[in-house]
Amino acid sequence: MAVNRLWLVRHGESDGNVAASQAERDGSPVIALDTRDADVQLSPVGREQAEALGTWLRGVESSIDEYWSSPYRRALQTLSIASGSSSPRVLVDERLRDRELGILDLLTAKGVEQLHPEEAARRRHLGKFFHRPPGGESWADVALRLRSFLAEALDRPGPTVLVVAHDAVIMLMLYVLLPLDEAKLLAFASTHTVRNASVTELVRGDDGWELVTFSAVDHLESEGADVTVHSGEDDA
Repeated sequence: MAVNRLWLVRHGESDGNVAASQAERDGSPVIALDTRDADVQLSPVGREQAEALGTWLRGVESSIDEYWSSPYRRALQTLSIASGSSSPRVLVDERLRDRELGILDLLTAKGVEQLHPEEAARRRHLGKFFHRPPGGESWADVALRLRSFLAEALDRPGPTVLVVAHDAVIMLMLYVLLPLDEAKLLAFASTHTVRNASVTELVRGDDGWELVTFSAVDHLESEGADVTVHSGEDDA
């Protein structure tokens, strides 16, 4: 039986999320972080969120056939903390990694304008979906690798899968599976944020995939964990 239910979980709040939000508040052009993106770990709040996610996971884990994850540390930490002693087998695939920003990595919007004004102008011209910073990826590039991954993974046996990844990955899974076009995706993304340690549910029926729940955080609220809204698009 092919996969027909996806629970998409964003990682808990990370040290990178905290540093990026602080840089924006301070009006700094550069995000103070000396760890490569793949190694950024959860903040103390992110660990609490992952523990709260575990309360939700224990209620549904008997129905989960497979776990998929980004190889990035913050995603794997979130799943490890949430799953506790159960230690499920996880399919880790680099195609689920976060979007790469290239020369704009660790820059705030102000930093992009100051240090790479030509890229800021290109982004305004091309739009968020198609702008590819030098050495990085556009949203369209991320969608392409997700199409590759899903073409293989959705035919795996077991109808229900939990995926732990990043906000851009979750948004672009909606784009690929629902499916959406560029305009509908950007309109949706402009008014919706994938919150840390939130759960989004997609179900496949006779007419294709349907969005059942988006960015639910009831488990965080019930456990007293902070609900955090950090955009992963540091160059936005």
